[in-house]
Amino acid sequence: QLQLVESGGGLVQPGGSLRLSCVASGFSLDVAVIGWFRQAPGKEREGVSYLSVRDRITHYSNDVKGRFIVFRDSTQNIVYLQMYDLKPDDTAVYYCAAYAGVGVVRTAERDYDYWGQGTQVTVSP
Repeated sequence: QLQLVESGGGLVQPGGSLRLSCVASGFSLDVAVIGWFRQAPGKEREGVSYLSVRDRITHYSNDVKGRFIVFRDSTQNIVYLQMYDLKPDDTAVYYCAAYAGVGVVRTAERDYDYWGQGTQVTVSP
């Protein structure tokens, strides 16, 4: 069964860091594109970081560029979202999602076939 499971969320102070994990089972990440999306209370879900695993192509939203890094553990079926300099506006439920593909990443939610259950990130003093 194809499954994505996120972990690593929590409460962090502004300026702090967190690393989220997305563990994939039932399929290989070698030919997958992973997207990290987030949904804040009262807001629509938005994509923030994307990785085409085989080609190592990344893409970031303007809100997180320079602060977030998405990468894959080459020895495991895990993709990470390393978040630095977190701000209160980063507070949201973070989801990883995937579709089978290579090359340039697609950023629309509708292109992603598999979704995790989400992990809460709260940035507060």
